Amino acid sequence: MAREHLTRLTGTVDGPNCDDDDCPNVYRTATGSILVQGNVSDAFRAPEGEVLVEIPESVLKEAVRALGW
Repeated sequence: MAREHLTRLTGTVDGPNCDDDDCPNVYRTATGSILVQGNVSDAFRAPEGEVLVEIPESVLKEAVRALGW
């Protein structure tokens, strides 16, 4: 799935800690699923095929507001 097919719910390229669109963000897919972009975490070992990512609380709050939840 290409990034241009996602709806970005958080952040802007000009926002804090954003360089070349590589900052933590939350996206919605065309099917309504949520994708999270963040830093890989090693808090515990995720099951095969999964990874843990860390995102700032402010990013999650912004996504919730954008979704109107």
